[in-house]
Amino acid sequence: MESFLEFVIRQLVDAPDEVLVSKLEQGRRVIFKVEMRKADIGKVIGRNGQTITAMRNLLSAAASRSGQSVVLQIVE
Repeated sequence: MESFLEFVIRQLVDAPDEVLVSKLEQGRRVIFKVEMRKADIGKVIGRNGQTITAMRNLLSAAASRSGQSVVLQIVE
C-alpha cells in the first residue's frame, strides 16, 4: 500500500522528489503521513477533495482485505 500511495502522489505533484510518505502502525490501524511542497497540496487534494477521497477509498479497500483500517493525512 505504501509504495502504491507514493507512486500515485508522485505522479500528481510538480516536485516528486520532495514527497515523503511515512507509515505508522497502531495495532490494526495504519496511518500514512504525506509531506510535500505547499504548492502541491492542492493537486493532491483535488477539486472539492475528490482526488484525496478516491485515494482514501482505495487504501481502505486494500486494508480491509487484511482486516486493517487506514488513515491518510497530509502534513503541512
